Amino acid sequence: MKQTQTKLEWCTPSSAKSSDVETQLNCLVQEIRKCTACAHKLPLGPRPVLHVSPHARLLIAGQAPGTRVHETGVSFNDASGDRLRCWLGMSRDVFYDSNRVAILPMALCYPGVLPKGGDRPPPPECASLWRERILALLPNLRLTLLVGSYAQNYVLGKGKVYERTEHFQDFLPQYFPLPHPSWRTGAWERKTPMFQEKIIPALRREVARALAD
Repeated sequence: MKQTQTKLEWCTPSSAKSSDVETQLNCLVQEIRKCTACAHKLPLGPRPVLHVSPHARLLIAGQAPGTRVHETGVSFNDASGDRLRCWLGMSRDVFYDSNRVAILPMALCYPGVLPKGGDRPPPPECASLWRERILALLPNLRLTLLVGSYAQNYVLGKGKVYERTEHFQDFLPQYFPLPHPSWRTGAWERKTPMFQEKIIPALRREVARALAD
């Protein structure tokens, strides 16, 4: 652990040779790629996955990588990602353009599954180590999508995901809460007509506003 701490101190925004924000962010991401703080908890080992640029105007704050994301190193590269992009009405080209869209989950590595099924919670060490330091280097963000309970509870405090989604106006213009786009959300979506009738059109308007020049 001592060696890891030395590396973190060597390349941080405060110690970077250039004052340029992009240089500082690249430097920080290099250190994140080497992080082993949660290695003892991770069944597949550490592989931090994030997509960030200081030019990004939209931030997608999700939960943590799944197995496919761990394998490919590409965020939301799975069925949940397909569903989220459908909600957003967004192509993969735009979604993965880091100069427009930053993707920063609450934990950057795959956390594994619980004994009875379902994803393990994101290890809290990850956000406490990295999140605020990354956000400090994303000065052009206009809107953050809080996708799922972990992102919402971290930013907004404890609450109910679907209630927040239905009252999304209360969190604008800075945040737009959404449920996690997994298959489990399908039942709620089918019995909540306002999701397609009101929430999705508003989501697309707010995203378009955030990405507009």
